[in-house]
Order: sequence, then C-alpha cells, then structure tokens
Amino acid sequence: MTSATATPTAKKGIPGFAQLQRVGRSLMLPIASLPAAALLLRLGQADMLGADGAAGTFSWLQPVADVLASAGNALFANLALLFAVGVAVGYAKKADGSTGLAAVIGYLVFKGVSDALSPYVLGKPDTPAQFLAGADPSALAAAADGDFLDLVTTAITGPPTQQLIDYGVLGGIVIGLTAALMFQRYSRIKLPAYLAFFGGRRFVPIVTAAAAILIAVVGSLIYPWFDAGFTAAGEWVTGSTVLGAFVYGTVNRLLVPIGLHHLLNSLPWFQFGDYTDASGAVWHGDIARFLHGDPTAGTFMTGFFPIFMFALPAAALAIIHTAKPKNRKLIGGIMGSAALVAFVTGVTEPLEFAFMYVAYPLYAIHAVLTGTSLALVNALGIKSGFGFSAGAIDYVLNFRIATMPLWIIVIGLAYGAVYYFLFRFVITRWNLRTPGREDEDSTVGTDPAATPEASTDQKSPPEVSPSPAGSETRDPGEEPDGGAVR
Repeated sequence: MTSATATPTAKKGIPGFAQLQRVGRSLMLPIASLPAAALLLRLGQADMLGADGAAGTFSWLQPVADVLASAGNALFANLALLFAVGVAVGYAKKADGSTGLAAVIGYLVFKGVSDALSPYVLGKPDTPAQFLAGADPSALAAAADGDFLDLVTTAITGPPTQQLIDYGVLGGIVIGLTAALMFQRYSRIKLPAYLAFFGGRRFVPIVTAAAAILIAVVGSLIYPWFDAGFTAAGEWVTGSTVLGAFVYGTVNRLLVPIGLHHLLNSLPWFQFGDYTDASGAVWHGDIARFLHGDPTAGTFMTGFFPIFMFALPAAALAIIHTAKPKNRKLIGGIMGSAALVAFVTGVTEPLEFAFMYVAYPLYAIHAVLTGTSLALVNALGIKSGFGFSAGAIDYVLNFRIATMPLWIIVIGLAYGAVYYFLFRFVITRWNLRTPGREDEDSTVGTDPAATPEASTDQKSPPEVSPSPAGSETRDPGEEPDGGAVR
C-alpha cells in the first residue's frame, strides 16, 4: 500500500513587502553618515568654535570653525548623492565598487538632464532688462531725482535665477535602487567579442546612465504635479504640527518591528520644508534646516528626546522590578545596559525588541505615547534636533541652538513616571511575559550555558515515576525542558 506524501505549501507573504524591508535597511547606510556631518557642521557654527564662541577668545580658531562648517555643509549639500550611493550598495546583493560607481554616474546624469529640462518645464526667468523694468516704481522715481540707491540695490540683487527641478533625497533613492537593480540584472552579461571589454560589471554604469536619462525625462514631465502634491502634503503635516507630529510619532514606532520606519523618516527629515540661510543656500528637511539655524525646524525630532532619554529607561526599570526575584539580577544587567544605550545615544532597538513581540500591548502603548510626546512639545513650542538620534549626546551638542531645551528634561521626567507606573501596572495586570517573567520551563537569557543553573536544569531529566521495567517514561510528543527565550 502506498501513501501520498503531502507537500506543505509555503505561505505567501505580502507582495513587495520583503523588497520594502530591503529598501528600509539600505537607507541605514547613508543615514549612518549623518552624525559625522552634523558634528562637523555644529562645531563650525558661530556659537561653538566660531566668532560668538571659542574664536571670540582665541581668534586662531576661526579658520578651524570655517573648515569644519564647510566640511559638514559639503555632506548636507550632497545628501541626494549620498543616498544614491548608499541605497545602491545597501540594496544590491553582492554589491561591489561598480555598484557605487553606477549610482554616482546615474545620479549625475539624472541631475544634469533634470536641470536641462527645467526651463522647458518650469519656465525661464526674467532677463535683466525685464527684471529692472519691473522694479519698484518708488525706486525709479527716486532715481529720477538723483537717488540711485534703491535702484542700484535692486540691480545688484540681480534677476531671479533659473528654478530647477529638484527631487532631493527622493531622487537619490530612486537612482540608487535603479543602480542596484541594474547591477543584479547585468553584472554578468556577455557581449559579442568586439564589445567584450564593456561586458560584465563594466556594463552596469552604462545601462544605469541610460536608465537615468529615461527616469529624468519622465520625472521632469510629471514634476509640476508631483511638486504641487508633495508641497500640499508637506504643508498639511508641517502646518498642523500637533496632529501631524502625533500621527508621525505613532506610525514611526509602529513601523519599527517590520523595519519600514526609515522609509517614513526620509520624508520629514530630509524633504519637508525649506529654509534659506544667510548665505542664500536653501536647505530641506527637518535635520538640515535645524542645524542651519531654522527656528521652526525640529517638529519631527524634538518629541523623541523625552521618550528615548527618560521614558524607555523607565520602562526598562519597570520590567526589572516586575521580573521574578531569581531572575532580577540577570534582567537588571541586560535591561540596564539597554537603557543606558538609549539614554546616551538614542539607540532604542535593543530595549524595544525586549518587549516588542513578547508583550505587544506594551509596544502599542509605547507607540501612542511617543506620538503624544511629539504633539506635546510642538504645542508648547519646544524645538531641538539631532544628527543621529535623540540621545544625550545630541541633546548636549545642540543645547545652545534649541528652543526651551530645559523643558525637555521636565517633560522627560514626567513621561518617565508615566511609563514606569503604566508599564508596571499593565505587566502585572495582564501577566505579560516580559523578560524575567517567563514560565519555569524556560531559561532566561539568550545562552542557556551562560549560567550554571540553566546548564544544570537542561541536563536533569524531569521527575517521573519509573516504569515496571525501570525505564523513564515521557508522554508522546513531549519536549525536553530548556530553551532560550528571546
């Protein structure tokens, strides 16, 4: 008799979800360069090493400040190119130098074609004659009386420059993904013998440049509609700072478990809003605007400081106090180190992942409370920012350019109290299996051999009544004791 073997069918995930996760992870590579850019720019500003700071006492520090500020500005001014290279290298499988080179070539082609098409899509600026003809009538009247100051001032400012198509960081991300896909598709292509030199990886920059031309042409044609829609969305989010920040803060934390929060962050941090500094340079996104002196920036950053520096460490303390007494010392070491990392650097994933899945109601509460923190600081007009994350390092570094920064500590302590008592109540009320509260047959920690007790428990068989033959018995399908809980 033959029996048919059932072939298990693999569950199909959400279409495109894995690719979105890869995109989110690839964004981490260019984002990792921001702390260096922010630190250089901040140290070079006037209130740090510049004229209003150390250079006011030691004049020889002024050139040092100028060098550091220029270095930081160079990175922020080319964020789109950094994202193109970073996303290409981070997304492509088995990426190498040709992937990054293809991304650079692709973005330069994309930018050049977009600039060339700008006059046809956005219109040409006024000529100098047209510009002066439209000067303030009072300036023209004053010039007729021999006072040329206003008219000369108008002439010096010059006619408006050509408005350019600018997709910003989003354009860099698109070109980076294009370069990565071209690398995966054509890095092993075989060409005829007379073109063999251009085969394989050498073909990737060529085909990426061709693709960038098509993307730039299509992007230029749809830019007016894209710009109108994107501007409207940005104005709604930034215009309603309380509601917009609450929604952003809540969704930001809810996307962390699936790794898509970096996609969300790329819009408010690098795209929304614009600010023109004293030199006439225009900066986009919350991070660049804040570091270049925009007093309205920080809408999508400030509210993270109370949560990362105070609330999550308080949640860690609640988890320690609700752990079983025999596990409290071990959990205290694990959660204490995670809390310290969150406070100092703003890196919260080690702490959040400790309860994200085993006690998901706590994580839902954490996400909503994060949204309320962003809404609250915006309602009170508190502004601060960061180059990496909302930890003590960035808080201290940007203290002098923040608005009402001491209130962040007050609000953080209040949120810390709320997190501690709320987490402790929910854990005990619903008997959540947070670290240290696992069942007796589970071993605390990630390495069962880390403690003598865990090792002994795993090696000892369960106590059972001997069978008539003197051998131990176990229920069918019963698993041995032990196993790490992550």
